[in-house]
Amino acid sequence: MRIALCNEVIAPMPFPAQCEYAAKLGYDGLEVAPYTLSEEPQRMGAAQIAVARAAAEEAGIAVTGLHWLLVKPTGLSISTKDAAVRRRTLDVMYALVDLCAALGGRYLVHGSPQQRRLEAGETRAAATERARECFAAVAERARQAGVTYCVEPLAPDATPLINTLDEAAALVAQVGNPALRSMLDCSAAGRAERASLPELVERWVPEGLIAHVQVNDRNRRGPGQGEQTFAPLFAALKRTGYRGDVAVEPFDYVPDGPSAAARAIGYLRGILEALEAH
Repeated sequence: MRIALCNEVIAPMPFPAQCEYAAKLGYDGLEVAPYTLSEEPQRMGAAQIAVARAAAEEAGIAVTGLHWLLVKPTGLSISTKDAAVRRRTLDVMYALVDLCAALGGRYLVHGSPQQRRLEAGETRAAATERARECFAAVAERARQAGVTYCVEPLAPDATPLINTLDEAAALVAQVGNPALRSMLDCSAAGRAERASLPELVERWVPEGLIAHVQVNDRNRRGPGQGEQTFAPLFAALKRTGYRGDVAVEPFDYVPDGPSAAARAIGYLRGILEALEAH
């Protein structure tokens, strides 16, 4: 399993420097937030994409996938009653699927909590149905592009829509497209799920629902910087034959982004080495 760094952690660096730094730390890849590449990532041309891909290749690191998909451009939503906004949002989602494939990525993680909120007077069921329609449409684009589109469950303090893997599983089953799956964000799961991280892995990896994992503590810092333990998580991933990628995604960079990235990879490599030794 490849270990990637979510690139916004070191976003003040130019993208080529991000690739070089992550590679030197021992990461296998970068999971890219499109807004870090362009103010309008959905309009990146072939030349811009080629430059970014070449930077990763020259550093000897992969672009594993994309996340934080709908930060830019502004004004997007998959749950709004405004059909024109949903159409514009879906066009951006299509473009990001194509961008992911062009960069050599395998998956997209659809978190974007601000772009799946309830409007005044709206019901959760109606908003979720509109979101499902968007996911169904983009899943077909992902299937054609050969990538996986992951619906990310997020804690209720971030969004009222799709908070648990149970809810994500129901949506994925309704859509019925193999290119649409879900993923496990450890911080969100630590705040929203009743089951432990290993229990979630044991339940959902064998069913094919979890296509990606993001590691972070429920306190929003990097793995190993809070009360959650991650060795049992990786043992469960190994036990269940998980073959996807794992990405480091802290939100609170302690003491700073580069240092948090360095600490996380050392912590995770230690866990993986211990598992391999047994």
